[in-house]
Amino acid sequence: MGFWQSLSRHKYKFTVFGLLVAASAVSVALAITRIEYSNTREYSSLIWNLFLAWIPFVFASIAYSLSWGRKMLYVVVTACALVWLLFFPNAPYILTDFQHLSTNAATAPVWFDVLMLIWFAWTGLLLGVVSLFMVQEIVTRNFGRLTGWIFAFGVIVLSSVGIYLGRFLRWNSWDVLQDPLPIAHDIYSILRHPFSNIRTYGFILLFTLLFLFVYLALHAFGRIMQERGPEKND
Repeated sequence: MGFWQSLSRHKYKFTVFGLLVAASAVSVALAITRIEYSNTREYSSLIWNLFLAWIPFVFASIAYSLSWGRKMLYVVVTACALVWLLFFPNAPYILTDFQHLSTNAATAPVWFDVLMLIWFAWTGLLLGVVSLFMVQEIVTRNFGRLTGWIFAFGVIVLSSVGIYLGRFLRWNSWDVLQDPLPIAHDIYSILRHPFSNIRTYGFILLFTLLFLFVYLALHAFGRIMQERGPEKND
């Protein structure tokens, strides 16, 4: 009885999780189909990128579940949140894989590649949105709503920087731990010479605005659904 009560109480959370799993399965199936049809390894990296996008979601879920226990908050939750932040850019990073459309050979119909990339990109983006929402809730619950939104905005900006470092300078999340000095040097160079890196700032700004718009839109939609609750009971 306890299991079914828990399932009923958190049915929307389980629904979101199920949809993300289903979307990931469809995405992987499309990539495998693409590989078999073209007899090439084009777009095989999408599967790896999607796996990386799941890492921040998993750690955000762990942090969110444990954050309700005060004793665990400042130790395990903080550790999970740091790992989440380190890997978070991998979720929206998949959006940049659309650039492969201009470089890969036409070994499959273009419409198929576009739809496949949409599946991967949308799934990765939702994994990022949901994980950010969970961590923002932890911050809001403990430090207030304003701090929660400042935190969310800061993470979105940092993730845009991380995506630039990954897509154009080819750094990975684990390089922050294995080889942090060259990454710090690249970031310092960007900050020191802003006029020589106008395109870098342009990319970071536009990606920040895109992710922020999607996040605010989905957040507002969730609030609309909450507002419908009292009307239904009247």
